Amino acid sequence: MKNLKRLKPIVLPKHYEIDYIHSYGQDSPFFPGLARKKLLGTKCRKCGYKYATPRMSCMQCGSDCEWMEVPHEGRIHSWTKCYYGSEAFLDETPYFLVLVEFDGMDTLFLSRLKGVKDEKKVQIGMPVKAVFAKKPEYQITDVWFEIRR
Repeated sequence: MKNLKRLKPIVLPKHYEIDYIHSYGQDSPFFPGLARKKLLGTKCRKCGYKYATPRMSCMQCGSDCEWMEVPHEGRIHSWTKCYYGSEAFLDETPYFLVLVEFDGMDTLFLSRLKGVKDEKKVQIGMPVKAVFAKKPEYQITDVWFEIRR
């Protein structure tokens, strides 16, 4: 049992491929926002709760939310190193996922952390900034975070 912590992650190469049609529905404005280098969240019209990940209905009071800009800079709230991911991330594996907290927002934003190879350099509270794809594809991969220097 003591040696389990030293066990390296098991990696099994497996091919997979799928055609999938997906609608972003009410969240659709978020993705053109990324193409314009804007992070868009929502704010409840009634109670003022602010969502870094957009919601059209407030999870606190059930009222409608309106679109708002989210800051581009925040801090790492939590992180993990992923050794396996979806097809979109295979070239980056292993990669880091971070939950980013922003001043003035009530929720966190899940994204990739790029530009870091060594997990010893990733710390809770570390300042990060949003980086946007030069050729947007209207997907969540159009934004990621890097350590703010």
